Amino acid sequence: MALFVIADLHLSSDGSKSMEKFGSRWTDYMGRLKKNWHAVVHPEDTVIIPGDISWSLKLEESLEDFRFLNALPGKKLIGKGNHDFWWSTASKMKAFFAENELNTIDILYNNAYDMGDCIVCGTRGWFVEESQQNTVGTVDYSRIINREIIRLRMSLDEAVRLRGESEKPILLFFHFPPVWCDFVCREILDVLHEYNITTCYHGHIHGMYGVPRKMQYEGIDFIMCAADHLLFSPLPVFLP
Repeated sequence: MALFVIADLHLSSDGSKSMEKFGSRWTDYMGRLKKNWHAVVHPEDTVIIPGDISWSLKLEESLEDFRFLNALPGKKLIGKGNHDFWWSTASKMKAFFAENELNTIDILYNNAYDMGDCIVCGTRGWFVEESQQNTVGTVDYSRIINREIIRLRMSLDEAVRLRGESEKPILLFFHFPPVWCDFVCREILDVLHEYNITTCYHGHIHGMYGVPRKMQYEGIDFIMCAADHLLFSPLPVFLP
């Protein structure tokens, strides 16, 4: 069984919020994603999707996007991104998946899974460029970060429990990058050091195609996996 990752699919099955308006990189992106996915992913494989999955605003409106995703080979573990406004409680989402026979999709959010060769866990994380925040009034960023730290610890505690006495590596999947250019979320980075995490994957960043896909900061590898950076082909995490 192989493990892949690809974030920021931004699915829009009805074309109402197609990403094609953002330039040639996104031309026929859903068609290219389908073709590339079938070329590399097999039914026994797993693909992690760390957020920004569908443009839908409500869970029931996302059905066609999830049917598109469900029909692709492999098991999908989905995380929450900042544009996943349809995201609901775990129980409601699992019920929605069951009712609509979306049987290849599960949630990777504040939890963890044993993949055999490694433990995977994930949460949204936090990324802020205050000069770009379209907010009215004062935003309490410390409160938001503290909430994300709680969720991160939940994910990592479950990963540690699943690992037990083994030496399996723990791979962490964020939507937001904990480190990007001049931005460093110190609170999240401190937790990563506390749990001895050495590999993280993240999406969220679009454009800037000249930057390296992988960077290292304080001994931790941060790997970009946004779909447009990957040319809409799932990135192998490990292959059998």
